[in-house]
Amino acid sequence: MQKIESQLNTETESTQIIELIKINDEGVLKTLYHSNFHKIEAFILKNSGTKEQAKDIFQEAFIAVWKNVKTNKFQAQTNHSINGYLYTISKNKWMDYLRSKHHKKTVVTSKLNHFEISDKNALDKDDDILKENRLQGVMEAFKSLGLPCKNLLTKFYFEKKSMNIIAKELQLDPASARNKKYRCMKKLRELALKDN
Repeated sequence: MQKIESQLNTETESTQIIELIKINDEGVLKTLYHSNFHKIEAFILKNSGTKEQAKDIFQEAFIAVWKNVKTNKFQAQTNHSINGYLYTISKNKWMDYLRSKHHKKTVVTSKLNHFEISDKNALDKDDDILKENRLQGVMEAFKSLGLPCKNLLTKFYFEKKSMNIIAKELQLDPASARNKKYRCMKKLRELALKDN
């Protein structure tokens, strides 16, 4: 009997957590972020990654999980299933990255003394806005962005399209598409910081 009650409590807790994520409860989002980041970071560092790459991958996975919860694409079975889901998405994103042309290009480029790595510094700065105390603000700020920026960032971060494909879809050259993405991320950062 006690075992059944504890199972019911776990199911109730997981349902409550999902509902809190759907309404962007800052405390739950921060807890989810902090309780999972170091596991993902350790996995990526053990598998040829850097701390910056771990942060990037985790933030992309975190946003994907948040989006899937909000659109009911994910239903938690237990309290631990959302943590496992976040870990699995992060792991898959990292494995996809390792298999990608971008990773191979970066490795080759790094052997040439970092001759030209696209806009890595800009990406690092952009991803810093997703730090713990700004997650809620970023999510709210995203809603305030204009449709062109929302469209571009959704294609890049949620649909995982390359900048070359996005450039073709938007009828821009790749450099212009990267500049537009940079400006959109800058605007998102400004909106997020303004709300904090």
